[in-house]
Amino acid sequence: MSRFFAHPFDDDKLKEECGVFGVIGVPDAANFVALGLHALQHRGQEAGGIVAYDEAEGFNNARRFGYIRDNFTKADVMEMLPGSLAIGHVRYSTAGSKGNTAIRDVQPFFGEFSMGGAAIAHNGNLTNAAALRRDLIERGAIFQSSSDSECIIHLMAHSIHKSLAERIKDALRAVEGAFSVIAMTRTKLIGVRDPLGVRPLVLGRLGEDGFVLASETCALDIIGAEFVREIEPGEMVVISKGKVDSSRPFHPAKSRFCIFEHVYFSRPDSIHGGRSVYETRRQIGVELARESPVEADLVCPVPDSGTPAAIGFSQESGIPYAMGIVRNQYMGRTFIEPTEQIRNMGVRLKLNVNRALIKGKRVILVDDSVVRGTTSRKIKDMILDAGAAEVHFRIASPPTAWPCFYGVDTPDREKLLAATMSEDEMRDWIGVDSLKFISLDGLYRAVGEAKGRDAKCPQYCDACFSGEYPIAPSDQIARGFEMKAAE
Repeated sequence: MSRFFAHPFDDDKLKEECGVFGVIGVPDAANFVALGLHALQHRGQEAGGIVAYDEAEGFNNARRFGYIRDNFTKADVMEMLPGSLAIGHVRYSTAGSKGNTAIRDVQPFFGEFSMGGAAIAHNGNLTNAAALRRDLIERGAIFQSSSDSECIIHLMAHSIHKSLAERIKDALRAVEGAFSVIAMTRTKLIGVRDPLGVRPLVLGRLGEDGFVLASETCALDIIGAEFVREIEPGEMVVISKGKVDSSRPFHPAKSRFCIFEHVYFSRPDSIHGGRSVYETRRQIGVELARESPVEADLVCPVPDSGTPAAIGFSQESGIPYAMGIVRNQYMGRTFIEPTEQIRNMGVRLKLNVNRALIKGKRVILVDDSVVRGTTSRKIKDMILDAGAAEVHFRIASPPTAWPCFYGVDTPDREKLLAATMSEDEMRDWIGVDSLKFISLDGLYRAVGEAKGRDAKCPQYCDACFSGEYPIAPSDQIARGFEMKAAE
């Protein structure tokens, strides 16, 4: 049984696997890591962990279930993590035990090597983890967790290189899939992105000698760190004694950053590729209004992720923007055990309709995605129950028709509504007056690609929409997953 009771609203949203954060060169680095992880909590709410190093006390770690604010703000916990070097991780399970997490699955993972200890934290998913795991076990490795990320520690242990930094390079050359990894030794903070740069990682400066690695720029802001630059796809940085050394351990490849980071995963106050996530989402709404106009009285977001796109839709269409749905900000994932009566309340525990505003109106609802479609049906029922005259859905992403294997918790393909229905069939199944998704070209225009998507060499990873996987998911193929046939 899962330690956490999933809310009925939560099972119809795609979820990022995790966020990573590391600090070197400041006293009480773990306190900064806790703040950074708090800013990255949207990337994983299941559990969190911090590893810190102090010359007098060596490596120490703390791993806890639940929110960062409930665990890593307590003096007795933070006093266990002294030192000027620390890394941390927030988790939502994808690979591994998926919703039945044991504390041993919580990162960062730590290993003791002949040349000293090292800890790693990983955002992403390894697509050859099952094959690696089998091979490592045959070679004598003893796994402590169900996480694919632990493979990296074992690959480091089997490397013949002398330095830990070289062992990390060696390990990551053997893995496939998506990874933004941060690691720490006794003296160094290390950051690596996979050759395609699917998952984000940024570098910041803190004070005179401190440096920060983080999944998003919003986590730099919370501790007052200065954004320096993004770690580039295929780049490895080794930070020590106030300097950053960069190398390129992988074969060069064209960047394929995850486009869904712009649509949903990242916080709107973050910046990717020099572009504001908020502005991209607002521009998605503009593109939606141009592609799929409809006569209506109000444009309402499905909070909170639909808000910037709804603002853009309203601005472009001239239809007034309104908060027709209000979100309960205090509805966490650990609320109460969902009895049958509570389950029947469904999405109403988290969202409530502004009845006085909605009654008699033709309403455009703007949401970020449709996965299974169950939440969309519940929201539509709530809007109609409140007396709306018409309900029109506008979706700020193309139809999600393929699973992600690069660090996103996507249902099996047959459970994705867009994998089995056309747009018109989805409209009828949800029961709304109209349903329109932004086109893939429209999404690319919104992220700044004026000519849209380059079909021969896509600028982003958009496999969840297109079925075109930049890295073959070898483990899944071995289990019978069928790739999209080449056109």
